[in-house]
Formats: sequence, structure tokens, C-alpha cells
Amino acid sequence: MEFLLLGFFTGLSLILAIGAQNIFVIEQGLKKQYTFIVCFICSISDCFLIFVGIFLFYYFNQYFTLKIELIFNILLVLFLIYFIYSKIKLRIKKIDFNQNYTKTSLVSIIFKTLGFTYLNPHVYSDTIFFLGNFSKSFLLYDKIIFGIGASIASTVFFFSIGYASNYFSKYLNNKKIWNIINWIIIFIMSVITLYVIREIIYSINL
Repeated sequence: MEFLLLGFFTGLSLILAIGAQNIFVIEQGLKKQYTFIVCFICSISDCFLIFVGIFLFYYFNQYFTLKIELIFNILLVLFLIYFIYSKIKLRIKKIDFNQNYTKTSLVSIIFKTLGFTYLNPHVYSDTIFFLGNFSKSFLLYDKIIFGIGASIASTVFFFSIGYASNYFSKYLNNKKIWNIINWIIIFIMSVITLYVIREIIYSINL
């Protein structure tokens, strides 16, 4: 029980930071577009990476170099720029968050969710490297319990923000409000992009 709680609160403390992935989950919840699929992909991905970090930390620690992190950062910037561009280009004619709202295709949502998850180097640093390093001295059984606790934290977090946004969308069924939300998303994504670009410049100068 001790290691389950330790894993839960450690995982929760890492995932609470506002990032591109979390913003995307919130947005899909507000739109009521494949909320379960988005939350499920984010949760299962976190669970997978958490256990990869717990059991293969030493292996990944040898091969995950600064150059690989730089490549991931560049890919993430390109992905974020495309996402921001698509948001700016969007022309909102009718806002309706009910089931009749014209949905993005499921395939597109899946690829976007995977992009926000696996192109983000911080996902790897939080799950594989931090949790893997933190639990490296635990006994095998304690490692498993710790990983389960961290996985539960991720699952609870993603489904909470997804369905909380889903619930509050009925109060936001307004074109003006959604335009404001859309620009807030663009602003936050832009700040995240600038932050990642700064990390790229820092990595190049090392």
C-alpha cells in the first residue's frame, strides 16, 4: 500500500503540469470529440512508458542521448507549429458541442493524440527517466506496485480533465466563448513552442 500511494502521488505530481498534451485532452473534452479514445490513448501510453522506465531504466539511460532528445524536440516543434497553424486557419461558422457537431475523423484524432504523446520529450523524462530512476533501488514486487500507483494517477488525471471538460462544454456552447478558448489554446501552444525552441538552442550550444 505504501508503494502504491508513493507511485500515485509521484506520478500525479509529474503530470499536473500544464502541457500541450493536457491542453489537447481538455480541448477534445470541450468539443465532445472522441473523449474516451483520447483519454484512453494518453492513459495507456503513460502506463506503458512508466513500466518501460521501471524495468529498463539502465538500458534507456545508456542510449537516450542529448542528440535523440534534440530530434524529439525538433519534431515536437514542427508538430506544434502545424497545430497552431491549423487553429489560426480555422473558420468557426457554427459552434455546437452536442452530438451533431461535425467531428474530426477518428483516424486524425488518434494520430494527433499519439503525436502529442510520443513526440513530447518531457513524457519520456517524466515516465521513463524520473520514475525509472526513482524506483531503481526498489524490490521487484515494490517496483510493480509503484508502477501501478503511477499508472492509476495518469488514468485518473486524463479521464478527469477529459470528462470534466466534456461536462462544462454545455456552459460554453457559444461562438464568442469558444473563439476566446481557441485563442487561449493558440497562445498556450505558442508559449510551449517557444519553450521547446529555447531547449533546442540550449542543446545545440552545449
